Amino acid sequence: MAHIVILGAGLGGMPAAYELREALDRKHDITVVNAEEHFQFVPSLPWLAVGWRKREDIILPLAPILERHGIRFIAGAVEKIHPGDNRLELQGGREVRYDYLVIATGVRFVFEDVPGLGPDRGHTQWIGSADYAERCYADVRKLIADPGPVLVGGVQYASCFGPAYEYAAILDTVLRQHHVRDRVPMTFVTSEPYIGHLGIGGVGDTKGIVEHEFRDRHIKWITNAKVTKIEPGKLFAEEVDSKGQVADRHELAFKHAMFLPAFRGIEPVATVEGLANPKGLVIVDEHQRNPKYPNVYAVGACIALPPVDPTPVPTGPPKTGYMIETMVTAAVNNIRAELTGGVPSAQATWNAFCIADFGDTGMVFIAQPQMPPRNVTWSAAGRWAHWAKIAFEKYFMRKMRKGVTEPIFEKWAMKLLGLARLKP
Repeated sequence: MAHIVILGAGLGGMPAAYELREALDRKHDITVVNAEEHFQFVPSLPWLAVGWRKREDIILPLAPILERHGIRFIAGAVEKIHPGDNRLELQGGREVRYDYLVIATGVRFVFEDVPGLGPDRGHTQWIGSADYAERCYADVRKLIADPGPVLVGGVQYASCFGPAYEYAAILDTVLRQHHVRDRVPMTFVTSEPYIGHLGIGGVGDTKGIVEHEFRDRHIKWITNAKVTKIEPGKLFAEEVDSKGQVADRHELAFKHAMFLPAFRGIEPVATVEGLANPKGLVIVDEHQRNPKYPNVYAVGACIALPPVDPTPVPTGPPKTGYMIETMVTAAVNNIRAELTGGVPSAQATWNAFCIADFGDTGMVFIAQPQMPPRNVTWSAAGRWAHWAKIAFEKYFMRKMRKGVTEPIFEKWAMKLLGLARLKP
């Protein structure tokens, strides 16, 4: 009998728990350890940040739904990982031993690298959790009551730029609905070399699609921007040229600002030699295993990926939901293989599939593989994408409630890839 512990209960951890329970004999125990007592559907956070969702719409209590499916749950933050001893040390001194560990912790938000960044000790909003998104919504209500300039974007070393683009377009839609958009100049400030780069060198015509959206919505943009500091109501940034030399300096006023921070691994992961890279992200091989500790697997945003290509201002590659789903399936199949006397051979498909909502329209893109050069590159936009994002939210939340392991990302991606192949 083996004990498999999953550290984290997000978009990687929860599907991993369900797939493992389905794949393994019931004699094997599965435990999920998470700092919070709830699951949150991260893709819906931009909607929560403007009041289009309530907290209860995208939050699920973990203990009852996991235990209903024969999975143990422990609410507690991990303080130390001891992979040499196969044990976790939780806050309060509790220990959890394991035979296999699946790290799905997500990332730590790095606000401290830019003075004044973030909602805790800084002057900008962030929508990376339900708590932060609710604080952002409170600031949006103030903006509607007293309109003024808005800044949205991502600082240097940010990755997963999709939520910033979504938030800018969704906020534009909200402000138009409240008839105050004409009093809110908006600027998108990003470390990307061009709009629609997304940390992966663009996909198809994402550059053209996003530029078209921004022009239609009267959203200006500044690219190759390094944010140097943020003061109350004022952001300072250096715009660099293709060689990284400062070409212009900007001092931008704002009434409301939302910026993506850089991501790093959580401290208990980052401090284990051989487990993580210098940014604290978990090092894995092609089978999702850590090379030094082969009974430690990792999935999701917490794993280390190389950048697509150097950019004048550093950016990071995202880990999209489709990619995470395939990481989970590979890790599950490899753990099952080891437990049944086999050899790990399953690999994730390093492809990107993303649905981005723009408030009243949207964009979908597929990159196969995520890193160029690619076999398939496809992007499209339209109102249908807005409804597709809503439908996916409903499906995934139902999937988490019911414990269903159907790989919806992969099914949708394959259908869209079929359409992509028909393009001239």
